Amino acid sequence: MGEAPAFIVDELQKGYGNGFDIKSKGGETAILMGNRTYVIGGACEESPLSIGVQIFDQSTGEWIYPTVLGTKPKTCKGLSAVLLSEDRILITKNGSTPDDFAWFLEVDTQYVRQQKKILGTDVVAWSKGVRGYAEKPIVISGPSGVGKGTLISMLMKEYPSMFGFSVSHTTRAPRAMEKDGVHYHFIERSAMEKEIEDGKFLEFASVHGNLYGTSVEAVEVVADDGKRCILDIDVQGARSVRASSLEAIFIFVCPPSMAELENRLRARGTETEEQVLKRLKNAKAEIEQGQSSGIFHHMLYNDNLEECYKSLKKLLGLDGTVTAPPKSSPKVVDLPMDHSVAKIDHRIIINSKTPELGKASTNMIVLDVSSLKGGAPGRTRGLDIYTMDSFLDGLACINH
Repeated sequence: MGEAPAFIVDELQKGYGNGFDIKSKGGETAILMGNRTYVIGGACEESPLSIGVQIFDQSTGEWIYPTVLGTKPKTCKGLSAVLLSEDRILITKNGSTPDDFAWFLEVDTQYVRQQKKILGTDVVAWSKGVRGYAEKPIVISGPSGVGKGTLISMLMKEYPSMFGFSVSHTTRAPRAMEKDGVHYHFIERSAMEKEIEDGKFLEFASVHGNLYGTSVEAVEVVADDGKRCILDIDVQGARSVRASSLEAIFIFVCPPSMAELENRLRARGTETEEQVLKRLKNAKAEIEQGQSSGIFHHMLYNDNLEECYKSLKKLLGLDGTVTAPPKSSPKVVDLPMDHSVAKIDHRIIINSKTPELGKASTNMIVLDVSSLKGGAPGRTRGLDIYTMDSFLDGLACINH
């Protein structure tokens, strides 16, 4: 990334009074956390279009260039930073759209600590701030032939606007009529291996020499669309997801007996005898793992499809009459190009630097960060954003 800007070096040499001090100039911001100052802004060598990060260690007087993980925010015309806690910094981007102006730089969260241990280097991670919450994804597993695909199809047909599938990644070449981003995200093996190393995949497996997997971003995209994500994966994949930071509901579908499962597999008439025997062997191992591993929150027994489907809906809080809530139009947040940022308790106050005193009291935006969930390598959800009609109203709200 090269040397730090001269103004930053000068300011660092002067020292900082406390952990909330911020210095900003020319699209770059410096903020102190302990004995480290994080310089945020500008471009980095890895991606000239993204906001760079470098660290000045005051105890050693040396610059550190960390590995930057997560989806990086694009450069902007200016930014401000506020220290939220000992593990993350809130970045607001000047002149950005309402869905792109709030970002979190994680410096000591659990994910960052895990990646630092794996990579053996300093790590920071970006996470995009999102208003509201997403319902927990649903992980459904079960042996081949148990009927889980049919159950999911029934659920999607009855509630088409409530549920969605994540699009998996694969390193194999697309087949005829397959579209990138629709059937799979087709990706080069080296690129997928790098993203797996960076912790961007919830689960992955090698099948016939090709990698397949579910990325964190693929699940987040479904949530961004206002839908609840369904993951249809095997027990090993479910184990990986359970070990990740994703909060999900894990459901395992069992057959009434191995004899019934064998009858269903043979009735399909799509496999050879060798394939049927292999599937039965794998099914036995999966059922044993599913029942004893502690991965799954719920077990469903598909001895009768309609009854099993009713049980599935009950687990998900559905009664057959529920419809998806209408999507509310997001409030437009007019973030001024020139603004100041302050922190009061769990609220971030963004105030326009309007010369006229009369206008200064009416251009306030408040970010409530008291109920944040999630984080890198996915979204940080739970932001509550609203505007102040007057300075007095703002004080009343803040002191409430």
